[in-house]
Amino acid sequence: MNPFDMMKNLGSLKEQAEKMQAELAQVEVTGSSGGNMVRVTMNGKFEVLGVELDPICVDNRDVPMLQDLIVAACHDAQSKVQDALKERLGPLAQGMGIPGL
Repeated sequence: MNPFDMMKNLGSLKEQAEKMQAELAQVEVTGSSGGNMVRVTMNGKFEVLGVELDPICVDNRDVPMLQDLIVAACHDAQSKVQDALKERLGPLAQGMGIPGL
């Protein structure tokens, strides 16, 4: 392949990557567990933006259960982020070989 053609393609890939990063910043989902007692909001970069706890689940006698609920809500949110990314980015993400998509 011609090196100049490769340089042209790199510019296009950079634009696509920047567009994808902007899309990721816009994705926001909320995962939940324990019948919505624990809710975790996450963005498309898999960063946790917030945790909401129903006061009923805050019992200092059962902290391990609350910890498990938070982990489960994070997993639910991660799954929803992956689904949202597949829907929004579709073929672009598949062509770039992003793991998990």
